[in-house]
Amino acid sequence: MNNRNFQRELDDVIRRQTEKQEVPSLLLHCCCAPCSSYVLEYLTQFFRVSVYFYNPNIYPPEEYTHRIDEIERFVGEFHALNKVRVIEGEYDPQRFYETVKGHEKDPEGGGRCALCFRLRLEASAKIAKEYDFDYFTTTLTISPLKNAAMLNAIGEELGNLYGVSFLPSDFKKKGGYLRSIELSKIYNLYRQNYCGCVYSFNARNRT
Repeated sequence: MNNRNFQRELDDVIRRQTEKQEVPSLLLHCCCAPCSSYVLEYLTQFFRVSVYFYNPNIYPPEEYTHRIDEIERFVGEFHALNKVRVIEGEYDPQRFYETVKGHEKDPEGGGRCALCFRLRLEASAKIAKEYDFDYFTTTLTISPLKNAAMLNAIGEELGNLYGVSFLPSDFKKKGGYLRSIELSKIYNLYRQNYCGCVYSFNARNRT
């Protein structure tokens, strides 16, 4: 699994769609505006993208509001080749706490994070299926701190389960992460200094 080149796989999907002269629809799960910036710049050249902001893990509620506001502002200011719309999922932190119960002390990047990824990607797969999107994927692979192989494995499993294609990705490749930093400066985006959940929030405050 770790030897797969997810960026090359994504390039292959884009090449096939371009050869068909098709512009497929894509539901893009987004965690925050900075991570979304490069991904939207890249993918809107080839897909009709709808941003899906479903992040019940975010703590505290004011942080959640700040992040969704920044997503909406960026999408409104960004001039995409194919127009982008924002879909906000339900903000239900209790759902997140129930999902990760028993894993509260897991290290960052461990079992708790895998459960959180699955929670958010499963919601994305359900919406993608319900509204007949051609593909779904997530911006999370742009982070150097996120395991792209784990995210792709979860996404593909859920895609098979719900009958919708998961778009492979490792958005940090091709200078994607560095470009997201550049775009954050250009658009003056709020760049948070923790992943989002209360556990990463507390870990940040301990350092």
